[in-house]
Amino acid sequence: MSKLHLLGYHCERCKHDWVPRVQEQEPKVCPKCKSPYWNRPRRVIRETQTEYKTIQDKFIPLDSFKQDFPYEFIGRSLIVHADCFQWLKHIPENTLHAIVTDPPYGVKEYEPEQITKRKNGNGGIWRIPPSFDGSVRAPLPRFTALNDKERAILTRVFQEWGKLALKALRPGGHVLIASNAFLSQLVFSALVNSGLEFRGEIIRLVRTFRGGDRPKNAEAEFPDISSMPRSCYEPWGIFRKPLPHNLTISQCLRKYGTGGLRRPNREQPFADVIFSERTPQLEREIADHPSLKPQSFMRQLVHAVLPLGVGIIADPFMGAGSTVAAAQAMSLQCIGVERHLEYYEQSRVAIPKLARLHIANLIEQEIEQLTLQL
Repeated sequence: MSKLHLLGYHCERCKHDWVPRVQEQEPKVCPKCKSPYWNRPRRVIRETQTEYKTIQDKFIPLDSFKQDFPYEFIGRSLIVHADCFQWLKHIPENTLHAIVTDPPYGVKEYEPEQITKRKNGNGGIWRIPPSFDGSVRAPLPRFTALNDKERAILTRVFQEWGKLALKALRPGGHVLIASNAFLSQLVFSALVNSGLEFRGEIIRLVRTFRGGDRPKNAEAEFPDISSMPRSCYEPWGIFRKPLPHNLTISQCLRKYGTGGLRRPNREQPFADVIFSERTPQLEREIADHPSLKPQSFMRQLVHAVLPLGVGIIADPFMGAGSTVAAAQAMSLQCIGVERHLEYYEQSRVAIPKLARLHIANLIEQEIEQLTLQL
């Protein structure tokens, strides 16, 4: 008995299988989805894009970032009591989507001896300014007190830190790092030498009490002189882990969820000048940290560094937890790392309180206030 052979076909688009009525010629379209490209697989770029869309609404497990350090989960975020250098060495490579941090820029202002002096009002590396117009100024580290040897140490420290951050970040992941006009050139150059790409600066326009003082112990002799300009801005360096060779930003976004900065809205790009307020007294009462940044500013940064609205932000110098709190308020994930037990314990209480604060859109108010101040 002769056998009858039927030729069947499989659509690579809709996965439909069928046997055509006419066996002599190859079908022109799939009878189900009507695609003329039924015999060609979809491009990988489409599959990657679809795959990434399916995880956008999911949060990423953070258990692998605990390592062997003391930790605590706060909402969907994680805080870790550890030295950030040790933590960065042990976490999985290519896992962080972004870093937003305000590190200690001196090499000694947060050592136990100097913290004790600040608490006791004895000064040390900390400048303890007098009250002014009824406003008590917060202690500020005197960066000008660093000598050449300490500046060299600072450069080496941040070059090493940059290498660790480079290893931990996904390709295209951004680093936003706070600085000041006096030391930014040292810190930014060190990060570039570590392998990170310099992508510009965010200028936080804020008038603080830093600078503008007359020469120390000679105020009456030189009443018309300031030793340094009065600070009216705070520079934040923008860095990025280089994209793999020949990978475009759009391809990096599809593959890693990184590479760009998220817009505040579709009509407005993220800008490198942000009008800001000084940290409100209410926030300082919640978290007594000398470098606490306002939630109105930090929430804009954490929103920007996750271009697709999903991923892991890290703050390796967490302090009292303002970055983690901002991420919590924006329904984002963040890992905060702090080596000082006092600030780590403080962050456990401060983060939920700061995250619950209602922060109105202060941009127009800040522009008006800053114009009056200047």
